[in-house]
Amino acid sequence: MSIKLDKARREQAIASLQRYTAENFDEPPGRLQNEALLDFLLAEIGPAIYNQAVRDVQQRLQQRVMEVDSEVFAEEFGWWPAQRKH
Repeated sequence: MSIKLDKARREQAIASLQRYTAENFDEPPGRLQNEALLDFLLAEIGPAIYNQAVRDVQQRLQQRVMEVDSEVFAEEFGWWPAQRKH
């Protein structure tokens, strides 16, 4: 699966890479190199991050599904016992 960013997010990512490299490297790469680096990161590391996010969501959804019983449980055949209390 290829991770694609819309134009605005891609521009933000490139600007962020440019700022990071400018602040942390003696000779920061130019815009073209940062674009290539972004493409590499999206292709090589992006799927691992995406897959972890999917696993995290699956785990959270499974927890929520297991909680449904306690949130929506309705007592069955409770009319007669309630009548005895009156």
